[in-house]
Amino acid sequence: MREAVAERWCEDVTLEMHNAGGTAVRSGTVTFGTHIIGALGIDWGTVRSTEDLPVPIAAGARAERTWKVCVEAWRVPLGMHVETRDVSVDWA
Repeated sequence: MREAVAERWCEDVTLEMHNAGGTAVRSGTVTFGTHIIGALGIDWGTVRSTEDLPVPIAAGARAERTWKVCVEAWRVPLGMHVETRDVSVDWA
């Protein structure tokens, strides 16, 4: 789930993770692909960022976390905004 914040170059991104495996997840990362969107809806580029997972996540458990995902302010001129459209998780 995405939610706008006061800065046009940031947004809150909430993920619910479910460990369907038989052992606890002890480490891992989540990678966000944040798109820079122009006033006419044109996608001007994507900036990737990586954060640590909220671990440990026990076997069969669910975890929810909200990250404030931002790009550099200069990348998002007035009239543009960001949308985090791509999310991938690397369970280690």
